[in-house]
Amino acid sequence: MRFSLFALVAVLTPINAFVPISTQSGQTVSKKTFITDKNQKMLQESWSSTGYSFDTSLKMAFKSDQPSNMFDGPTPLVKERDACGVGFIANTISGEYGSHKVLSEALHALGCMEHRGACGGDSISGDGAGIMTQIPWKLFDDYRSESCPEPGVGMIFLPPDEERQNSVKQVIQEVCEANELGFIGWREVPVDPSVLGPMARDAMPSIWQFFVKAPKRLDGDDDVRDGFERTLYLVRRRFNVVLKQKGLQWDDTASDVYMPSFSSRTIVYKGMVQSCVLPEFYKDLTDEDFTTKFAIYHRRFSTNTNPKWPLAQPMRVVGHNGEINTLLGNVNWVKAREASKSIREECDVNDLVDYEATDNILMKCDTQDIPNILEPLVDLGRSDSANLDAVFDLMTKSRHRAPCALMALVPTAYENSPDLKNNPEIVDFYKFHGGLLEAWDGPALLVYSDGKSIGASLDRNGLRPARYSITKDGTVYMMSETGVIPGLEESNIVEKGRLGPGQMINVDLATGEFKDNIKIKSEIASRHPYGEWMDKQRKDINTMPFSTERIYDDATATFAQASFGWGLEDIGMQIADMAGSGKETTYSMGDDAPISVLSERPQPLYNYLKQRFAQVTNPPIDPLREGIVMSLAMTLGKKESIYEVSEKGARLVHLESPLLNDNEMNAIKDLAKSDNGGFDQATLSTRFPLTDGPDAIKGKIEELCNAAVEQVKSGVEVLILTDLAADQSVLDETTYIPPLVAVGAVHHRLIEEGLRMDAGIIVQTGQAWSTHHFACLVGYGANAVHPYLALETVKQWHQSERVQKTMEAGKIAKTTLDQAQANFRKSVEDGLRKILSKIGISLLTSYAGAQIFEAIGLGEEVVNTSLKGTTSRIGGMNLADVAQETVMMRPEVADAKLKLINYGYYKPVPSKGEYHINSSDLAKLLHNAIGLDKKVSAATTRDTAENDGVKPSSVANYEIFKKSLETAPLANIRDLLDFESDRQSIPIEDVEPASSIMTRFCTGAMSLGALSREAHETLAIAVNRIGGKSNSGEGGEDVVRGSPLGDVDEKGRSPTFPHLAGLKNGDSANSFIHQVASGRFGVTPEFLVTAKQLEIKMAQGAKPGEGGQLPGPKVSEYIATLRASKPGVTLISPPPHHDIYSIEDLAQLIHDLHAVNEKAGVSVKLVSSIGIGTVACGVAKAQADVIQISGGDGGTGASPLSSIKHAGCPWEFGLSEAHSALLNNGLRDRVTIRVDGGVRTGRDVVIAGMLGSEEFGFGTIAMIAEGCVMARVCHLNTCPVGVTSQKEQLRKKFPGTPEHVVNFFEFVSEEIRELMAHLGYSRFEDLIGRADLLKSSDSQAGRVAKTDGVNLDRFFSGIPDSAEDRSFLRAKIEGGIEVPKEEIVHINGFSSDLDRKISQDESVKKVIAENEGETVLRFDIKNTDRSTGAMLSGDIARAHGNNGFKGKINVQLEGSAGQSFGAFVLPGLNIRLAGEANDYVGKGMHGGEIVVVPADDAGFVASESSIVGNACLYGATGGDFHANGRAGERFCVRNSGAFAVAEGAGDHCCEYMTGGVVVMLGTVGRNVGAGMTGGVGYFYDSDDSFSERVNGEIVSMQRLVSAAGEAQLKTLIERHFEKTGSEKADEILNNWESEKQKFWQIFPPSEAGALTVNAEAEGEIETTRVSASAPSGDLCFLSVGGQLNEGQTARCAD
Repeated sequence: MRFSLFALVAVLTPINAFVPISTQSGQTVSKKTFITDKNQKMLQESWSSTGYSFDTSLKMAFKSDQPSNMFDGPTPLVKERDACGVGFIANTISGEYGSHKVLSEALHALGCMEHRGACGGDSISGDGAGIMTQIPWKLFDDYRSESCPEPGVGMIFLPPDEERQNSVKQVIQEVCEANELGFIGWREVPVDPSVLGPMARDAMPSIWQFFVKAPKRLDGDDDVRDGFERTLYLVRRRFNVVLKQKGLQWDDTASDVYMPSFSSRTIVYKGMVQSCVLPEFYKDLTDEDFTTKFAIYHRRFSTNTNPKWPLAQPMRVVGHNGEINTLLGNVNWVKAREASKSIREECDVNDLVDYEATDNILMKCDTQDIPNILEPLVDLGRSDSANLDAVFDLMTKSRHRAPCALMALVPTAYENSPDLKNNPEIVDFYKFHGGLLEAWDGPALLVYSDGKSIGASLDRNGLRPARYSITKDGTVYMMSETGVIPGLEESNIVEKGRLGPGQMINVDLATGEFKDNIKIKSEIASRHPYGEWMDKQRKDINTMPFSTERIYDDATATFAQASFGWGLEDIGMQIADMAGSGKETTYSMGDDAPISVLSERPQPLYNYLKQRFAQVTNPPIDPLREGIVMSLAMTLGKKESIYEVSEKGARLVHLESPLLNDNEMNAIKDLAKSDNGGFDQATLSTRFPLTDGPDAIKGKIEELCNAAVEQVKSGVEVLILTDLAADQSVLDETTYIPPLVAVGAVHHRLIEEGLRMDAGIIVQTGQAWSTHHFACLVGYGANAVHPYLALETVKQWHQSERVQKTMEAGKIAKTTLDQAQANFRKSVEDGLRKILSKIGISLLTSYAGAQIFEAIGLGEEVVNTSLKGTTSRIGGMNLADVAQETVMMRPEVADAKLKLINYGYYKPVPSKGEYHINSSDLAKLLHNAIGLDKKVSAATTRDTAENDGVKPSSVANYEIFKKSLETAPLANIRDLLDFESDRQSIPIEDVEPASSIMTRFCTGAMSLGALSREAHETLAIAVNRIGGKSNSGEGGEDVVRGSPLGDVDEKGRSPTFPHLAGLKNGDSANSFIHQVASGRFGVTPEFLVTAKQLEIKMAQGAKPGEGGQLPGPKVSEYIATLRASKPGVTLISPPPHHDIYSIEDLAQLIHDLHAVNEKAGVSVKLVSSIGIGTVACGVAKAQADVIQISGGDGGTGASPLSSIKHAGCPWEFGLSEAHSALLNNGLRDRVTIRVDGGVRTGRDVVIAGMLGSEEFGFGTIAMIAEGCVMARVCHLNTCPVGVTSQKEQLRKKFPGTPEHVVNFFEFVSEEIRELMAHLGYSRFEDLIGRADLLKSSDSQAGRVAKTDGVNLDRFFSGIPDSAEDRSFLRAKIEGGIEVPKEEIVHINGFSSDLDRKISQDESVKKVIAENEGETVLRFDIKNTDRSTGAMLSGDIARAHGNNGFKGKINVQLEGSAGQSFGAFVLPGLNIRLAGEANDYVGKGMHGGEIVVVPADDAGFVASESSIVGNACLYGATGGDFHANGRAGERFCVRNSGAFAVAEGAGDHCCEYMTGGVVVMLGTVGRNVGAGMTGGVGYFYDSDDSFSERVNGEIVSMQRLVSAAGEAQLKTLIERHFEKTGSEKADEILNNWESEKQKFWQIFPPSEAGALTVNAEAEGEIETTRVSASAPSGDLCFLSVGGQLNEGQTARCAD
């Protein structure tokens, strides 16, 4: 730490806290201060250092003497992520050895899921495909004998080098024989390398099989030969140990020795191939003697272009489609659990043969850390799938049946599940195992087989598709997509179903019995009396009332708060909101304060950690609307072995909440009594004397860890780490180990000692008040937190005179002291759910210890002590620095009054608080430069002022603006960089013109709604003028903006935009980029086809992992119309998980957008975070044209405060990593990279260009350029200059014109030109990717006040040198020709062939061109035909807009439709499918009609079978939909206008719905109507179970009460029968009077006055809407016997 001494005696200005006492001449210490003379002397003696010292060694252009750490981190995070298509086939009646038909069907199914995979950098080598089957005994007849009819078979990848190969073979044979496995022989697997791509061929191993006999000692093995399987399993894990010992391991990938399988039951064939190539490569697979009863198949999509053969799937027991978000924590807990086994029991791991011995090894021995015997069980160098497979494999070998193991590892959301109310034994199973084993959490479809059974299970959120069919002969087909099995006759199918969230199916391979979710789980759960065990042993600590007693007086409390880093804002903003309303603070404008390590203010250690979040490869989940799948429950106590299930495993303390109050802490302490559980406890203080000085912190941490180890060894089961000071004297004389450092150090030390499973940890701290703080503590090992000072602060706040008066005045809700504390707890819990959900985690037990953060500004010493495994890429603070900063927080005294400092971390405090870049002062400087006067507006003198009040721009003032940023405090990573050119400067006249540079400029994606019309349209016009790219944001756009202006008068006014000034004829307000976000607001066919580029918003810099937010007061009539929502109703978009929940689903959305608008490129918006490089590679392989990297400091109109501050990393990291990964993987030429987030100046642009960006987004600074004054009230709708307000009177105060914005961009481009001239470059293109022209700035590094440990070189040295090879700047087309990237876009391949065929039909073209007439087309369709209808919809929308088409096109299809069937259908287009469809049917539907019915010869009951997939009608804005069968999860999510009828659906039906009507004629899953703010739903309930499936937070439910509602429902059902012939509809209509009483109607408050809902509402029944197709919305189908009037007849004529 560079401070010679931190002043604890200071004046008002907070910055003086950083000034050495020696420089504060003349200061005296008042007797009223909390710093005594003794304390001051003690601090001066103990906490001083040698003063400022700087590292002055020259750091050359990112040359580092150590390897780059750019891609350091767990392999699954930073190097390789994947997703896939997966499935299985099981037929047990085809003889002892099965049939070849099962295999051939599986291979065909695999080929039909090729689009769910991807290829390597050569575009030929597949990312991986594979198949697991029963061992084909006929094929291996030569290796069998009477004495050994079913030997063990090893499938092995060997080095291609013959000498290496033979050496490995020799070791394999020796190890087998040493473990009594009789070696039968080797078999070279027949392969055809000629079918491989170049990359696959180069990396191809030599592939062999070997055969072994069971040991003689296992002659008495059980019937299923579990002993033999255990020996094979252990010997397989022995091979690599011996190979390593003998030096037979090599660096080149092709020489990796890997065993896909070693079993007497199953075998795996897999490789780096495309699906269709697998049987061509492995000749065995086409041999008729290859027979099997079952097959698991898998096609992989990797984010890496250099995938390895071993990473292909299936793994040894699992085929995994998904991503494990909790991997780091899971691996840590596995290590802890394995280590604890050997601590508790004596183990002999040398006998890998004896039946009892091998059973004992797996059950009781540490199989993770015996490197001389077995390879580690888990390893972060492997993929997440491989680690999950390893743990699952171990569990299946140790007495767990396969479905039992998977139930424990990937549990369902059992709490309050209506599906399990009749099966308490299943609930008890999950409760019991949940205490022992943390879930492997994340989106997952898992297909598994241990050779005894085969099955599939879906994660608790249902975020993967999983369909199955059962035929008359008992064959079970399970697949990611339906329609992949050749020749599967519909008449032969007896059942079609799907796996819902958390559900499982299983087939017993011995008996052939199919077991559905309840049957298999009940069977497993009934094996032990889990409920009885828990009744006897488990202790529950449920939430209790809060104590009202204070622990400190106000003065002591304030001193304690200050010493823990509290500021006035923390109480005035966070505590006030959390305790007052039970909600986390909402704020706006992003985070423009310095990153913590560069700040000149002391910060709690938590602020150096950034929350990681899900994007692309896995989805965030929805804590607001889908919180039913989440749980914050935690446990304390000793966790018994998961391998030996017994009553002891139930002996735990179960905590309802991780946030404990005083009474709950006392209740836990009472459990130490022998008659109340006997849970021994120990309290360890983390405080230590100030006199010990900062360097003492290391020793104090060691002492703490040693004490923890001793206590746990002595039997303590609950450790309490506390920094609580008894009184003021203790606060005066001591400091503390920051709680995050303390808990992390103890947690990791206990893991190392094999003791972590023996005790739970409670952190009792004064430094936890923000939701981020709690997340960090739990994430690094705490089981629970007692935030004593936060609760004390709530009491202090509540009891203050000011707050009481405010309550009395009615300005804030009146609460009791208990309610205020309960509100605080609720807001923390809600915040934790939000933080978990961002990374796609549902359970806090899985988040605990998972360390899902990135550190910025912490050095290796801190990381290795407390944050092991956490990535920290630029170094930073050591432990002594941390101790110094902790002392800096101690209280200061201004005068006689004791105060907390207002640090100004959130709201700027002029001259005194934290520096904020985007200040009102900065805005003034920029306004002076560009000639903007905020006082000139439509509300004042604009209409009479010369040139609309636009003053001449001033170069001199821009220089002042620039200088203010150059001399400001350090804030960003780029502030530590400087230029170092490789050539002489040139005249500026030789530099490319500003007009050319400005074409690279874009505006940030700021929505219309977040911005006013004036601000949004002004930005679009300005950026269009300069040839840049404006961005619509996620709110849609008015169609009036689609055409250039031609009606502008001489004053610059247009009747089209009367609210704007400074216009010119030819101006266009149509945004170049139209954004498609998770809320789908404003996404219509016309919106899509009028874009030049379509942007998919995967994440937003200010709140990655969350959806957009628009407060209700900003949802005006106009905004609500554009967004198809209700005025005044707050809009919180879902996180991006409905149709972008994995890399292959993002690829599908990209495919959809390329289909509807082939001329528009598709961009994908990501946010900077560790691992973004491999994510970017996946996005490029998914056919995106542009990748946008946003910094975590980006602006926002409204966001939770903790999201703004603590999620997302600087763009300098993300941009560098993405550019480097794309270059390394040969993908950089496929995509353009754009960067945004705090880009303000020409210097920023040049640095971003050198780090790899080609385009540059300006957000907040562009708003300032049109008049924003940084009032930071965007979320309140009170913007004083109308930039972010929807209030008419404030919008009139908008001062900006397009000219102001153009002036700003011209200044920036001229600044860039000056820098280019100085650097000696005439073309900006020549600077892109030239990181070699940057270096670390020594002078700037010397300004870092807190530490000298920051080092940028190791990270930035990872950027590849592209000085010579500039080919990545051009796209390569057929023939290797290089063209500018902006001239081409990706085009869909064969998957759009049917779509093209339909669109290019001459009769279709004629109807569209003439805008009249009708045509009918008929085609067959298959699952590889995707987005069918989207191209035709785009053609219609281009010609006639959303609603102008007067013709009629009828498309009739038969077969199994691929994903996004009927996407963006619009009026006049009717599509009928006889067959079935996959996910996303009717995505973005705007009108027309989609009908899906079973094939005519279907042998199953339609109303009980799945016919369409998940997320159907997502974002629909109109149209009529009828499905004669069941739909999947999230049916009609964000529907705002479609009228839909189906015969059942999964969970989350009508989620986020804002309009339209849904009718369900069958059962539905849970959480119906969550977030529904518009529209009406009708639900058939034959068993009175519906009420428990409704989310009643917003919607109400009632029976049919109005004649209009009954008429609407009946008419829709009649129409459904007419369109589909539904037997269910017929049955209901034939018994209408009785059946109508079984319907429930759900509706939100906005519909409470509607005629269909309210019997007393006024209106005519004839105006009730029953079809989205009726242009006027009037009734089209009356109930039987009704009469149509003449007008209705005309409207509704067929």
